[in-house]
Amino acid sequence: MSSFPLFSPEAARRPVAAALKSPALVFERLSALPKRIEVTPASQLAVQPAPEMVSSGVGEIDALTGGLPRGCLTEVCGSASSGRTSLLLAVLSAATRRQETCALVDVSDALDPTSAAKAGVDFKRLLWVRCGPQTTRPPRRHGDTEKNKKHFDRDRAETAVEQALRVTDLLLQSGGFGLVLIDLGDVPLKTARRIPLTSWFRFQRAVEHTPTVLFVVTPAPCAQTCATLLLKVSAKKLSALSRQLSDKSLAHAQLLEGLHVEAELLRARLARKPMQSVTAFSTKATGAG
Repeated sequence: MSSFPLFSPEAARRPVAAALKSPALVFERLSALPKRIEVTPASQLAVQPAPEMVSSGVGEIDALTGGLPRGCLTEVCGSASSGRTSLLLAVLSAATRRQETCALVDVSDALDPTSAAKAGVDFKRLLWVRCGPQTTRPPRRHGDTEKNKKHFDRDRAETAVEQALRVTDLLLQSGGFGLVLIDLGDVPLKTARRIPLTSWFRFQRAVEHTPTVLFVVTPAPCAQTCATLLLKVSAKKLSALSRQLSDKSLAHAQLLEGLHVEAELLRARLARKPMQSVTAFSTKATGAG
């Protein structure tokens, strides 16, 4: 039985690769190879200019972040009674005072026009988009339970979010707005977090290199890395500023005048790095004398 040779003297005398005798020869051979990857020198890289910053309407927030960046997505997250609505109205009021055309995508139809007017919002410069189905209550059927009501509320929230995403896309593509604000604050957290990341990327690309400020209010961080600025607001302990209605009134009968709000900067992808990450400000109730 014949066997295949495992070693051949002739093969040993044929080198697989020619040995290079000097580093200069190595560089010469490498330079002769075709360039398959284009590499741009660092000196030729285009420098992105810093975005223009505008006031948020709250001096403490402006001192912390430098304002709100145009052409970027800014996200503010916080639970109910955290001061997020007060900050929303302050941003909206500041934009209308700059004579800018603004759009508010009100996902839960939660805006109180009276409070907004007292906060200084000019409705002549505001496009108010109220999302959600026109049905205001679940249909009454035999055997309805609390579980059916929860399903109805969840379906309403999902429908409203879908409408809000389509409307926001149209607003950003059309242009002409100084501020586009999306209020997702009252949307259930599970529904808000089901918004695809591709939608946030699409909004980020649509607003990029435009004079528009995209401002999003959420119950918890949702836009992830698409947000240039991410702020978390929360009401501090014993934050209610209240006073007794009169000397004759009961001790527990008090009028809420405002809140102490703490704002924490969770992300800032800007050229100017903030010196601190936490600030606090006070809000005044619109009905307080």
